[in-house]
Amino acid sequence: MNKHTTQAINALRILATEAIEEANSGHPGIALGAAPTMYTLWAKHLRHNPKNPNFFDRDRFILSAGHGSALLYSTLHLFGYGLSALELKSFRQLASRTPGHPEHGVTPGVETSTGPLGQGFSNAVGFALAEKMLASKFNKSDAEIVDHHTYVLCGDGDIEEGITSEAASLAGTWGLGKLIVLYDSNNITIEGNTATNFTECVLDKFMAMGWQALRVENGEDIEEIDAAITLAKKQTGKPTIIEIKTQIGFGSSKAGSADSHGAALGKDCLAETKKYFNWTAKPFEVPKEVTEHYNEITAGLVAYENDYIRRAKAYKTAYPTEYEEYMALKNPKAPDLENLESFWQFDKTKKMATRTASEIALNRLADLMPTLVGGSADLGPSNKTILKDKGFHSISNPTGRNIQFGIREHAMAAISNGIALHGGFFSYCATFLVFSDYLKHAVRMSSLMGLNVIYIFSHDSIGVGEDGPTHQPVEQVLSFRSIPGVRVWRPSDGVEVAAAYATAYTKEGPTVIVTSRQDLPPVMRTSKEALKGGYILEHSENETPACILMASGSEISLAVEAKKILKESGIDCRVVSMPCMEVFEKQTAKYKESILPNSVRVRVAVEAGSSLSWHRYVGLDGGLVTMDTFGKSAPAEQLFDIYGFTVNNVVETVKKTIKNYKK
Repeated sequence: MNKHTTQAINALRILATEAIEEANSGHPGIALGAAPTMYTLWAKHLRHNPKNPNFFDRDRFILSAGHGSALLYSTLHLFGYGLSALELKSFRQLASRTPGHPEHGVTPGVETSTGPLGQGFSNAVGFALAEKMLASKFNKSDAEIVDHHTYVLCGDGDIEEGITSEAASLAGTWGLGKLIVLYDSNNITIEGNTATNFTECVLDKFMAMGWQALRVENGEDIEEIDAAITLAKKQTGKPTIIEIKTQIGFGSSKAGSADSHGAALGKDCLAETKKYFNWTAKPFEVPKEVTEHYNEITAGLVAYENDYIRRAKAYKTAYPTEYEEYMALKNPKAPDLENLESFWQFDKTKKMATRTASEIALNRLADLMPTLVGGSADLGPSNKTILKDKGFHSISNPTGRNIQFGIREHAMAAISNGIALHGGFFSYCATFLVFSDYLKHAVRMSSLMGLNVIYIFSHDSIGVGEDGPTHQPVEQVLSFRSIPGVRVWRPSDGVEVAAAYATAYTKEGPTVIVTSRQDLPPVMRTSKEALKGGYILEHSENETPACILMASGSEISLAVEAKKILKESGIDCRVVSMPCMEVFEKQTAKYKESILPNSVRVRVAVEAGSSLSWHRYVGLDGGLVTMDTFGKSAPAEQLFDIYGFTVNNVVETVKKTIKNYKK
């Protein structure tokens, strides 16, 4: 390794540790230990162009060990991504482009938000899957238009997370040969040496899951790292993991210690570290010869995009029809479902479970959108999320649009995020509502990044029946409603299901669609007004009703029937369907007042789930027919009766609420 290369690597280390010192916060250990890996990948292998970071056939790099963000930012700075020294100096500060962990849409060159360990690794499987599906669809024997790798830098913590094993198993099963993981293996986490809790042979485990597994003994040897990456790229039939043995905090007095993991080195230790690397430049400055070295590298990187442009032109000439389809897929757009009348047509003459209505809507959507792909965590026939006649993805059928994730909820959701981030596809995934807890963090990441992923959760409430409380979700709908930016739909019939799908890909952020296992009575007056999240389903006779009945999903029919009985008692009610609180809250104050006028204080909410979602709507004077306990194992009809989800109980609750209000 020549002097200029050595100093180029040290520049990555020093700039990162200076940024951390300036912020007095961050993770210098990985920056000092993994810099040679980062340099080797970015300088010798990564197909990227700093002048156009988003050209479509670029290689994707994902820092799954997101706490090493300072190393990524110093890399982006030196490779000419427009990240200034001032931005490095503003590390972890308000409104900077160098946040504490990499954030999608904030920093050029950052492909996905990472930090929660295992999420980035699993996103990368989604990236690699999307690349393979596109390549399989469009590449010809004499013309390739899709040809890029997905690289991941991860650490011991990533490998320990269960989500990583879930995702790695799928990557091996699917033969994702364009996925290469660089495992920064230093045997140190926050609590110290991993000898007490993490002694497995990682490479053997990955080989058992269908990966090629390589090892680099000296993480300072860039020739050894280079050779391993070169070998990984030659293996196209299976993903590759390269374990690179490094020393956390290399070059500092805290080397090999957890003390270098999650806190600034300190002024004296940083000075000693600079001395170790013979670094004499002023803070946040880079020697001229190092700058020239990086300029030489970056000057040649535009060739990668030029090669892509050349290949695209040749492809267009040879296959003009496929080229137009490919160009459309690069920036897929959702159809205007709101004005497509056939999308809203459902049979209202018979009972129908909303999972069945969802199946109808999803397949209509799939016919309209060739870019829609997804699947379930081994529950497709139950939650009715199989795309008919669209094939099942496998090594032998890489263009199949149904993705069988197996019983791996967490990885499923994170992979779906990766598919959405890659470009070329819209993604959805599904499981039972009660199992959604396994994947909640990935939904949170969907929302943070504004990704249009659809999450379909069937078998809601005690309507699951005999399977008992372990399978009966009570608090899950509330849980998802609590995540900022997530739209949670609990539709009562096919029309409201259609409204959920019609908005899913037209607004930023994820959509959760909660569906029933059991058949529900037809609701005659549902309409496109559902697109507003909440609307008047049954009007009162008077302009100002005596009571407002609010409900969602399977309880809408209870509210409608209760209104009829209350009318016989001289109580004039309005019924409001609230399939999506989040969309309703986005409406104008005038509209919301027209639906829920402040003057009407007698309000009763009905929903077979937690009461906490409804307090802001019923207020201090309102009543609730909800559920704040776990269920029991029994037929659903008995459970609804036991827990008060009956027309009579709704009627009595209204009368009691009116009586209490008059007091």
